[in-house]
Amino acid sequence: MRTIDQLQLTNSFAALGEAFHTPVRPTPLADPRLVSLSHAAAALIDLDPREAERPELVRRLSGLELPPGARPVAALYAGHQFGHYVPQLGDGRAILLGEVTNERGERWELQLKGAGLTPYSRDGDGRAVLRSTIREYLCSEAMHALGIPTTRALCLFASDEEVYRKRIEPGAILVRMAPSHVRFGSFEVFFYRGHHDRLETLASYLIAHHFPALAEAPEPHLALLEEVIRLTAELIARWQLVGFAHGVMNTDNMSMLGLTLDYGPYGFMDAFDPGFVCNHSDRWGRYAFDRQPAIGLWNLTCLAQAMLPLLDPENGEAAAEKAQAALAGYQPSFDRAYAAGMCAKLGLREERAGDMDLVLDLLRRMATNRVDYTNLFRALGRVRSDGPEGDQAARDLFIDRAAFDQWAGQYRQRLRAEQSKDPIRQRGMDRVNPRYVLRNYLAQQAIERAEQGDYGEVDRLLAVLSRPFDEQEGRAHYAAEPPEWGRALAVSCSS
Repeated sequence: MRTIDQLQLTNSFAALGEAFHTPVRPTPLADPRLVSLSHAAAALIDLDPREAERPELVRRLSGLELPPGARPVAALYAGHQFGHYVPQLGDGRAILLGEVTNERGERWELQLKGAGLTPYSRDGDGRAVLRSTIREYLCSEAMHALGIPTTRALCLFASDEEVYRKRIEPGAILVRMAPSHVRFGSFEVFFYRGHHDRLETLASYLIAHHFPALAEAPEPHLALLEEVIRLTAELIARWQLVGFAHGVMNTDNMSMLGLTLDYGPYGFMDAFDPGFVCNHSDRWGRYAFDRQPAIGLWNLTCLAQAMLPLLDPENGEAAAEKAQAALAGYQPSFDRAYAAGMCAKLGLREERAGDMDLVLDLLRRMATNRVDYTNLFRALGRVRSDGPEGDQAARDLFIDRAAFDQWAGQYRQRLRAEQSKDPIRQRGMDRVNPRYVLRNYLAQQAIERAEQGDYGEVDRLLAVLSRPFDEQEGRAHYAAEPPEWGRALAVSCSS
């Protein structure tokens, strides 16, 4: 394990040149203090978690000092925001320090989010507030524990420095980690500016550092597009399976590595609602839960357009045909991942004709009865294949008990058709149906305590969410449906 003094950085992205970024030094918060350190994320860079007790960690990772080898930059990109192209965005409140290579040879970029103004801040202040930082910190680590590809969160710092959003709030900095933060918008900016040589440079960088096997493909750039399409389809299928709504699926928030990127107004569903809109700013419901798969394809179409000069620089028609053929792989990839995931959630060993009808019938009944998404799938593991004795926990979540009984009869018949063994099936279902997810009201409770100077709930919640599939003694209240005040919580792009 390393100490913070032994953390040596390089910056391969900075080496691409200033066409891709702007050098900028972090602006430290006044008297930053450590709120929480994720031991799981620290292990990715071989950092000893006991370093949390040393003031050197605060200095090196909050921007007060630069770690050895750091070359801080803010990345340039553009993107489609709510369907409209914005020609220049960029890291307006994030600064990439560089990357750490662990003992296994894996590279992890360290990025400070909320570390002050950059040339891309536009009218912003380059800061983050404690509220949004806690939300991203907890959700990044919770999503990883759920098995969903995501950026990671190493630690967060708080300060008494005041930041104004809709009200004055305490400032904070998040140390975010990912193998790469390159996004769809990183390609769009150069396509629309006609800088096709920079598209080539960026694609070659991604292949060399993150997809080296693609270098052997007959058409590496086409292979890259196909791989990003597959990864994105599988990512969004995982979101749908766990009831997660991203909230702001702009192309600048879509990772080229298929990671969940940029946690703002996200939400895990409580009562199942296919049209769930977690973002109060999304007045038209563009990014509603049930629209996420289609938006994923829309965003990939924008990426494919930006990559056209790489697919065939001499023949635009041929390039478009290749792009369309690649995009045609999105829906099958999504369908395969979603169907396999749903079979696992229902404890079905093999996929059979009619299984998706069984799934869709259940979801329709859940929506009509406003059934809690997470708790229902967890409770289904207790249903027995030989009779209704184990139905109560699931059945009691329905207003119309008969609606559940009708579906459960079909489910039992399906289980018996493959001679399901109840104890084995329950153990398997418990490994894919979480007991705990980061409900908005749980995050809000941690935020309110932290704003009063009590950071203990952040760590307690992080500990619960790091083991989402385990029954944790004395922590059943973290799996409870939201109280009335928690159902009405509104999160927006400022969250």
